[in-house]
Amino acid sequence: MLRILTLNTHKGFSWLNRRFSLHELREAIHALSADVVFLQEVVGQNVKKAKKYDDWPSEPHHEFLAGSLWSDYAYGKNAVYDHGKIEAERVGKYMIRPLLALERLSFLDPAGKVGYRHGENGAEQETMDYLEFIARVTSHIPDKGQVMVRYYGPYANAHRGKVKKASLSASLRVVEEKFRRISSKGWAEMIRKVYEVDPMVCPKCGSRMKVVAFLTAYAVVDRIIDHLQLSFIAERPPPPQAAFQECLWAADPPAEYFP
Repeated sequence: MLRILTLNTHKGFSWLNRRFSLHELREAIHALSADVVFLQEVVGQNVKKAKKYDDWPSEPHHEFLAGSLWSDYAYGKNAVYDHGKIEAERVGKYMIRPLLALERLSFLDPAGKVGYRHGENGAEQETMDYLEFIARVTSHIPDKGQVMVRYYGPYANAHRGKVKKASLSASLRVVEEKFRRISSKGWAEMIRKVYEVDPMVCPKCGSRMKVVAFLTAYAVVDRIIDHLQLSFIAERPPPPQAAFQECLWAADPPAEYFP
């Protein structure tokens, strides 16, 4: 009878990724003595996790789980994760002007190595692991914000900043002298111009009035109106269109101002 085992390794971690449990998983799989094992979520390589966990195996997880019990194994890759996406973009931008000749670069498929021909007419060739090749290329990329070109004299940033600041201050002085701000007309002037009535003239004594304060509290306004015995009743009936408008106002709910 053929024993078949299917298992999801969860990338070598326990439930909710609480701890790395690949070694315990290996012992459990070997204890079952299955003839064929199908694994899911198997990690081929993860440089970041390998640095974080000391017991991370050097070989891919499927080879580590097989151990000495199974000599035949195969790994089907169904996803490629772009670890270090920002670094990869920086490498791509820098490779627009490469520091090496791309026609001398080759990938040795059987060995999984990167080859680079150098010397006269590319007679010599050096092979290396692809991670070592990436490390060599990225070592030539400057750090973010690193100044590569420095200017002195009139081309220096400090000198150009002083010239720009001086010219800007001079231009601001010219604008300030040429265009003086014109104060806008007040509300009293606008009412006098539109209605031909000066609201700042007292209707009883004819003297000039002055705004002392602005009252926004409704209770205080109501007390002042009651004290002055002011009424909102018109002395003569309004015209028909105004009466219709008053009917519309009466249909609306009372405003918060009126008690």
